[in-house]
Amino acid sequence: MLDRRVTLGIAGALLLVAPALAQTQPNRFITVSSTTSTTDSGLFTHLLPIFQVKTGIEVRVVSQGTGQALDTGRRGDADVVFVHARAQEVKFVEDGFGVERKAVMYNDFVLIGPKADPAGIKGGKDIVAALKAVQAKGSLFISRGDKSGTHAAELNLWKAAEIDIEKAKGPWYREIGQGMGAALNMASAQDGYVLADRATWLNFRNRGDLDILVEGDRRLFNQYGVILVNPAKHPHVKQADGQAFIDWLVSPDGQKAIADYKIGGQSLFFPNATQPGA
Repeated sequence: MLDRRVTLGIAGALLLVAPALAQTQPNRFITVSSTTSTTDSGLFTHLLPIFQVKTGIEVRVVSQGTGQALDTGRRGDADVVFVHARAQEVKFVEDGFGVERKAVMYNDFVLIGPKADPAGIKGGKDIVAALKAVQAKGSLFISRGDKSGTHAAELNLWKAAEIDIEKAKGPWYREIGQGMGAALNMASAQDGYVLADRATWLNFRNRGDLDILVEGDRRLFNQYGVILVNPAKHPHVKQADGQAFIDWLVSPDGQKAIADYKIGGQSLFFPNATQPGA
């Protein structure tokens, strides 16, 4: 009888201690360094709870421009990078910092500007002609200036327009060194032009007098890729859980979750993990 009481007492004590022990157990999580557009668009708010329910893995996001996100991966301060600058992604893998790049989804960039449109570009589909007009008129242009994927795309477009922006920049060209939301806010406050990814624009609330003025040029295509940080360089990388996140993103379930994210009936991202060469 005594043994039974002792056993029951121990069991009761364990029941009391168990919640405290559970609270001290570390959560299962990975760190994903990603472009600001996946956060500012609301995509991660939609995707990550679905993934966590399915796997029990929490995803903690470090939201940065693509250049900074890749630097975070190079330092080993993330398990996965999820960005949108294909040339930089490929180099990241070639330099041994990433295991493999996988295409996930795409959307496009759009040129936003004031409805009054002092550069006279509204309704055009030629982004090069539009940028030439903005520069010629000296109309205010807000550049992220943060080495992000969007900033890299913008610089490539100035090159396509045969404008050396380092020489041509003046008071009309304002680099802010901040993310997409901040750039859109400044453009809204100062009636400026700005290159933005469509997803962030659709989720942006403080539009003021801004509107999409130029869209549809094939040069505005915007591809996203995901890469596991190389555990051979950084042994603390959570390889299994990081790979689980990547595998889910490119799986039929993950691709459907991406396609299902819409604002006002409009899709923000289009899954294309199975597209060769994406």
